[in-house]
Amino acid sequence: MFRSPATAPYTPMFEGLRFNHWKASEDDSGIVTLTLDRAGSSVNAISRAVLDELGQIVERLAIEKPAGVIVHSAKPAGFAVGADIKEFVEYARQGTVLENIENGQRVYEALARLPCPTVAAVHGACMGGGTELILACRQRIAADDDKTRIGLPEVMLGIHPGWGGTARLPRLIGAPDALQVMLTGKPLSARRALALGVVDRLARPDELLAEARALLRRPQPVPAARRAKAWATNLWPVRQLLAPMVLKQTAAKVRKEHYPAPFALIEVWRRGGASIQQRLKLEARSVAKLAQTPTAHNLIRIFFLQERLKNQGGGVEHGIGHVHVVGAGVMGGDIAAWTAFKGFQVTLQDREMKYVQPALDRARAFYEKKLKTPEKVAEAAGRLRADVEGKGVAEADLAIEAIFENAEAKRALYAQIEPQFQADEILASNTSSIPLDELRTGLKAPQRFLGLHFFNPVAQMPLVEVVRHDRLDPAVEKRALAFCKAIGKLPVAVKGTPGFLVNRILMPYLLEALRLYSEGVPGPVLDRTAKAFGMPMGPIELADTVGLDVCASVGKELAPFLGLELPPGIEDRLEAGKRGKKDGQGLYVWEDGKPKKPEVDPDYAPAEDLQDRLILPMVNEAVACLADGVVDDADLLDAGVIFGTGFAPFRGGPIQYVRSEGAGVVKGRLEKLAQRHGERFQPKQGWDLPALREPADPVAAAGGGEPRS
Repeated sequence: MFRSPATAPYTPMFEGLRFNHWKASEDDSGIVTLTLDRAGSSVNAISRAVLDELGQIVERLAIEKPAGVIVHSAKPAGFAVGADIKEFVEYARQGTVLENIENGQRVYEALARLPCPTVAAVHGACMGGGTELILACRQRIAADDDKTRIGLPEVMLGIHPGWGGTARLPRLIGAPDALQVMLTGKPLSARRALALGVVDRLARPDELLAEARALLRRPQPVPAARRAKAWATNLWPVRQLLAPMVLKQTAAKVRKEHYPAPFALIEVWRRGGASIQQRLKLEARSVAKLAQTPTAHNLIRIFFLQERLKNQGGGVEHGIGHVHVVGAGVMGGDIAAWTAFKGFQVTLQDREMKYVQPALDRARAFYEKKLKTPEKVAEAAGRLRADVEGKGVAEADLAIEAIFENAEAKRALYAQIEPQFQADEILASNTSSIPLDELRTGLKAPQRFLGLHFFNPVAQMPLVEVVRHDRLDPAVEKRALAFCKAIGKLPVAVKGTPGFLVNRILMPYLLEALRLYSEGVPGPVLDRTAKAFGMPMGPIELADTVGLDVCASVGKELAPFLGLELPPGIEDRLEAGKRGKKDGQGLYVWEDGKPKKPEVDPDYAPAEDLQDRLILPMVNEAVACLADGVVDDADLLDAGVIFGTGFAPFRGGPIQYVRSEGAGVVKGRLEKLAQRHGERFQPKQGWDLPALREPADPVAAAGGGEPRS
């Protein structure tokens, strides 16, 4: 006899079966409700055990033929976060990915073939294998709220959907929309999912199961236009015409050699015929092949690193309700706007209202873009208040200084702020390069002072460096990590040496690019070379975007520490008012927010070592940072550089790049550069570290925690 631990009545249909992850009950009308509730986890990640139990249940349902089946989740967080990625990594190690993909396909296909109506009731997160599970049901209903998100993000892991996603979604909503969902990996809101036809109906969250029963009794008819679109866009001739077009669009965004999964996905769809079995076979073999690629290994490792950063602030009460920001420039104003957006009360201080108002205007424009209703915009804007007199300091739990990069000015400001604190308030600096040992002198409570270094643009860049010094209270560091988590950022704790982690590693790259530019290498060539390596933006375009004034300021601060010099020509441009994108002219001319890159002579041939000259200074400094203990370990270093600079994610970070190329090989390339171009390329300390020769363990990178997708 099967009885759910708390709620399910005695259900003869499942007599003799025992489940750890599913609860099953049958009501008087013959409708069976299957509730996914993975044991020992706050989320539903679909493991082999979860699938095997579902397989047993579906086998019994096929025999008993109930009036209908509802599938939903008992987890408050959502339906299912996807496949258990830790298990997937183990399958890849064992070479059993294909077998386990096929097993999941069999279970889902058996669910799809049940001789009774099936409805998936979705709330919260429904990702990856969870979305493929609901696609195996006849119909779907979703909670109509802001928390519902439905997606197939497998391309972010270097693979593509493998439990029927590529086989079913194009036939459900039409190929163009389905490919867009799978190729971008971006989740759909409940209303967007309804508009596309991924779900058939929406319901109030508190009425989800009741409405699911109603949908079982009265199925929602598929609109004729959608049915026709789904049929027409999947015909063999249409697929042969559409596939090259989609491939061209995809190739304009990513390189096949860097990210093979999107291209493999398109090919699986192109070759897929009318038979679901044939489509599933193509899908499984493709995923199994992709699982063995370095790109998949590295992207899965990055996924676990992201989870580790997210979890650093877990289990600690940050105790912060009111944040006071001093400095309403681009960084300070945007930090204040983002923090208010995330639900905190924020006061923003500057010398005069004329400096604060532009920040408030930018904030409102941001809220109007992100929030859908005037009421929500007003709520967010109401949490952000101008405070020219600085009265908010006395009420704040956290004060963030975001003024210009001058140590003396910052210390003078701290002398005004600190006496107004009442108890255990935290004082933080958004300095991007000044060592904290230099800034904390004169503080009465240095143990409650640290760095919170955000990156520009604040709303888009996920990383925050939590900067340490030798007098910092570890409990304050933990509160700061928890605060970063609360505002949706990825924190990494770093040592308070010049440049910290990200700027220390990024600056040699930018300075070498500017030196090459001054030597006559065309900017577009430098940008193309960096992007060919995998950087999201070339260094010349990046320098203009950040601002040549900012590059010069940080460069002057860090150059002596790094043993480098500011290349010639930058000061002349600054004196002429050509700071980059913000002035409409820098190294490039900018129009409508985009650079007008000059044409390059087609006969121009860049030097063979150009890519090494750009990239290896960054790698060299990363090794030195590891040797200096700037971060706690190599995994955190790679995470910080990827999320702080966009360093070629498919390569796994600078340390993982050294491992894959071979530490001796990369060191040798640096030594050759030093012979040709100067001492600045000499390998720094740290090239003998064992971490450079250890194979990366994706699961270990997670630092523990629950299985997720």
